Amino acid sequence: MDNVVTMSQLEELIENSKANEAIAQKLFDIETAIISSQTSKELLHRLLLLIKEKFELTNIHLLLASPPPLSYLISNSAQPGWHDKNTTKLPASRLEALHPNITPLLTNDLEQLEQLLPPSLAKVANSAALTPLMLEGKLFGSLVFTDADPQRFSPSLGIYHLQQLGAKVSLCLSNVLIREQLEYMANFDGLTGLGNRRLMEKTLKEELNRHQRYQVPFSVLFIDCNKFKQLNDTYGHDCGDKVLAYVATQLKDLIRDNDRCFRYAGDEFVVALASQGEKEATLAAKRLVEYFEQNTMPYENHQLKITISCGVATSDGKKSIEQLLNSADTQLYLHKNKKIDYEVN
Repeated sequence: MDNVVTMSQLEELIENSKANEAIAQKLFDIETAIISSQTSKELLHRLLLLIKEKFELTNIHLLLASPPPLSYLISNSAQPGWHDKNTTKLPASRLEALHPNITPLLTNDLEQLEQLLPPSLAKVANSAALTPLMLEGKLFGSLVFTDADPQRFSPSLGIYHLQQLGAKVSLCLSNVLIREQLEYMANFDGLTGLGNRRLMEKTLKEELNRHQRYQVPFSVLFIDCNKFKQLNDTYGHDCGDKVLAYVATQLKDLIRDNDRCFRYAGDEFVVALASQGEKEATLAAKRLVEYFEQNTMPYENHQLKITISCGVATSDGKKSIEQLLNSADTQLYLHKNKKIDYEVN
């Protein structure tokens, strides 16, 4: 008699099977949707919205270890407002305490999540499921699903589907991040964070095409650091690297949002000034030269005088990118040798 399955038990097994099949289908739909994501931010955005919609959750949130266990993980500089509103950063030790065995956490005791969730989310949550996310064997985050029903994520429920979801999300995110890292290395300078020569050439070609097609002018500034070798010889290469990073940061902060700054080579930089003619470009050069003349760079116990020379060239729609850069480079050396001057008032 013990091996006989009653009708009610059979019905329960069938219902559970249907429920599991429905969950599996939802997970498959989510995986299919996020696998085509081109960036980590796009993947996380899609993921959170889809999970909330598919499983009819009250809310969903993302906890991230801070600092991240991987240096390239979800760059702060690239985070959109949406990402800021839907994530909370917490110490890695606190995150590990939530997932001591790297397993999902189900709870209807929301006090243990106090201060981890935004007040607006915690106010309407009576149960939560936390799913650990792993990259290269390191715990970097946790997906938090919340519901108004205290029994929705009761600790007595199974965690198999949550483990499946966590593994699939981690794998998809890992692939996207690796691709992002390769693209970053191909287009950006590791020391300064500026676009490299490859990205500069692509950007300037786009500007030239726009000029030729729509008659929208643009200009370039060719910049180098004065007496950079002398600084290197006096204070060492570590100081030289900090000078390059300092100059890059100031240039990026001083130009407009739609202008672009690149590291050309060594201590040389190029700034692409979108929609700027010769007059505007000359004023921009004057402003940059002026800033470095009037400000020093703190280094250890010193205040280093870091100045720049700058050359200006404006596209006429006929010159090639190489000719335009050569023209700006010629102007730079005229400025360096005091044959032309951007007066500092």
